Amino acid sequence: MHKHHSALGLAARTTAVSSVLERGIDIAKRKPVEPVTLVRPHAAARAARFFVERFPGRSMYAVKANPSPDLLRVLWDNGITFYDTASIAEVRLVKSTLPEATCCFMHPVKSEEAIAEAYFVHGVRTFSLDSMEELAKIVRGTDGATDLTLCVRMRVSSEFAKLSLGSKFGVDPAEAAELLMATRQVADALGICFHVGSQTMSPDAYSNAMERVRAAIVAAAVTVDVIDVGGGFPSAYPGMTPPPLERFFETIHRAFESLPVSYSAELWAEPGRALCAEYSSVVVRVERRRGDELFINDGAYGTLFDAAHIGWKYPVQLLRKPESDARDMDFSFWGPTCDDLDYMKGPFPLPADTNTGDYVEIGMLGAYGVAMRTGFNGFGTGETVVTDDEPMLSVYAAPAVAARASNVVKL
Repeated sequence: MHKHHSALGLAARTTAVSSVLERGIDIAKRKPVEPVTLVRPHAAARAARFFVERFPGRSMYAVKANPSPDLLRVLWDNGITFYDTASIAEVRLVKSTLPEATCCFMHPVKSEEAIAEAYFVHGVRTFSLDSMEELAKIVRGTDGATDLTLCVRMRVSSEFAKLSLGSKFGVDPAEAAELLMATRQVADALGICFHVGSQTMSPDAYSNAMERVRAAIVAAAVTVDVIDVGGGFPSAYPGMTPPPLERFFETIHRAFESLPVSYSAELWAEPGRALCAEYSSVVVRVERRRGDELFINDGAYGTLFDAAHIGWKYPVQLLRKPESDARDMDFSFWGPTCDDLDYMKGPFPLPADTNTGDYVEIGMLGAYGVAMRTGFNGFGTGETVVTDDEPMLSVYAAPAVAARASNVVKL
């Protein structure tokens, strides 16, 4: 048994599990007091290979979605060698975990000290920016380096995304020409990047963004060497069944091929959610039932931040043998802390006889779930169990599995 550490440094015991029987004994029969994280390396490996083999360009993992060192290694072993890092801490993490990895510092607003450390200590050569101020900062921080790939981030629409990312960053298209021309003067390679929002449900988001990119290139009359379409690639959640990822890739490829860019220009993407959502789920215990409300031992300050604060819905299933024959009813969840904000409205459909002492698996928490954990109010997580079963939902597995996978802890 070895130690596993979350991004926040909380120690958790990790147990490798190999068979259905062992999984059931290890979790259901031991009746854990704290939440148990289930990780599925094979699911992350499958997602990585899918992008490496089918995306028509370079895929770099957006580390913020899940910074687990174990996950980073799985992605590396399956062909992801470039990493979208958004802070100097993420750069340090990736380089200490994967010394040969290439980090790209894709946060458009960075401290000069972070830029300097990234360049001189960690060998980072790719930076994003969305203002003249940031361009000047990069030039100063790198002492006027001449080997930089600089990606100007453009503001594009998030209309097709479940979570908008269109307000905080990005140069307005009307002001892009001046910034592109200035960046071209100091960059060895000039890129344009954008982000269509998180959990984007239509490929049209990318083709529409590419039209803005086209207009900016024409207006600036510059040679562009990199087009980075950012993230936004969707996963499957209750009520959110996205089109096949191949349709996104085909749309992006067609739009890229039509752009007025350098003959040797590269196409990049920054998948985060799509690479790690299926990697993790969490098993929680019901500590109390009050009508249609379940008090559970994880919540808004743990892996269910998005369920609480943006109403994100996750797949759930009751872990009980024999299985309940009660009809499903809609529940909401209260987390374990003393805070009224620790509330997840759901609805989360579970058998109507779900009660105190039952265990529930909450799926698709590999992205922005485990990464958001805190130790607030003294609540944390327990074991991390490595399992080889299928995630509860999938955009990569066979249709029957994608609809509803069998669960790791049922006996």
